Amino acid sequence: MSDITIKIKDREGKVHEVQAPTDMAMNLMEVCKAYELPVEGTCGGMAMCASCQCYVLSDHELPEMGQDEDLMLAEAFYVEDNSRLGCQIRITPELDGLEVELAPES
Repeated sequence: MSDITIKIKDREGKVHEVQAPTDMAMNLMEVCKAYELPVEGTCGGMAMCASCQCYVLSDHELPEMGQDEDLMLAEAFYVEDNSRLGCQIRITPELDGLEVELAPES
């Protein structure tokens, strides 16, 4: 089992350094939920609610944004240039050291 380290800044500005397994096909939203960070994930990871929106702070090469994610972010609140949906970011070894910030709740 290989874990990577991800830094997640919550809505109060506190940074949580968490370990995420790369061998369980998890996504960032699920990792946040596992650590009881305040991520709704209302739609269950289908890119249909934007309640897991986060801002990517580090320079990691992320997978291309899919059409569903792109459309959802087009309708979401507090969207920035570095916004992504946590449910669409798969945990892979390349993301070791990833830094994200949870977007404000809409």
